[in-house]
Amino acid sequence: MSLRNPLARAKGLGSAKDGTSHWWHQRLTAIALALLTPWFVMFAVNLIGASHLAVRGAIAHPVTATLLAAFVLSLFWHARLGLQVVVEDYVHGWLEIALQVAIKFVFALAAIASLLAIGRIVFTA
Repeated sequence: MSLRNPLARAKGLGSAKDGTSHWWHQRLTAIALALLTPWFVMFAVNLIGASHLAVRGAIAHPVTATLLAAFVLSLFWHARLGLQVVVEDYVHGWLEIALQVAIKFVFALAAIASLLAIGRIVFTA
């Protein structure tokens, strides 16, 4: 049991001013995913059983590549924001910082790899 005042314990933990922007980013990526997911499902269903060349040709179309890139970016951003909240709520101490850094790196690398794969298909098809 600590005799410290709750205000004294909270000082030095940083400002809570970025919560609003985090909330807005989470909602905007959710809206983007709500709009792009039905398109992606229909796109994927239409390619079931298609040949490799047909799939590459479909992805190489500029509109499809743009929508796919938007879907990938919003998906990874939304997932990173959600996982960040889970770690902030349930993990504390040095492990929280290590996990936050690891989450940002893993999601950034996954997004870059996905965009490079889309770009490679678009520019080599």
